[in-house]
Amino acid sequence: MGAGKSTIGKLLAHALNRPFLDSDKEIEHRTGVTIPLIFEIEGESGFRDREVAVIQEITQGEGWVLATGGGAILRAENRAVFAQRGFVVYLHATVQQQAERTAMDTQRPLLQTPDRVGKLTALMHEREPLYREVADLIIETAGKSPRVVVDVIQQHLK
Repeated sequence: MGAGKSTIGKLLAHALNRPFLDSDKEIEHRTGVTIPLIFEIEGESGFRDREVAVIQEITQGEGWVLATGGGAILRAENRAVFAQRGFVVYLHATVQQQAERTAMDTQRPLLQTPDRVGKLTALMHEREPLYREVADLIIETAGKSPRVVVDVIQQHLK
């Protein structure tokens, strides 16, 4: 959360002249409701089920840049798809960076808590080993502009 997946994904897609897809936006488009509402009605598990289905479908195609929600990595089905069908970039941001970047965001269901830093820390503890497990490239985003991150990714893709 707050690592810059959507921003960097859009810039990378433009630089590579490829379409950009965001799995969360695709879920919202298909359901006609927001992610927070899906969480409210179906819970996180229901949302994750939808996420798996969308990622499975999207990754059948080629030539796109895909940004997923930060929790997509939690499902083994997604990790397998990522490892088999794509070049996976893990944008690592510190918990402090994430807290700063999401401070005004009221749309992230998992951050609707008085202790955002504690929640982000717990999420990082749970998710980071999984991100590192499937990543083809890990980029520390601290102090790097989105354009610099895109340049690093492009160099690795060459």
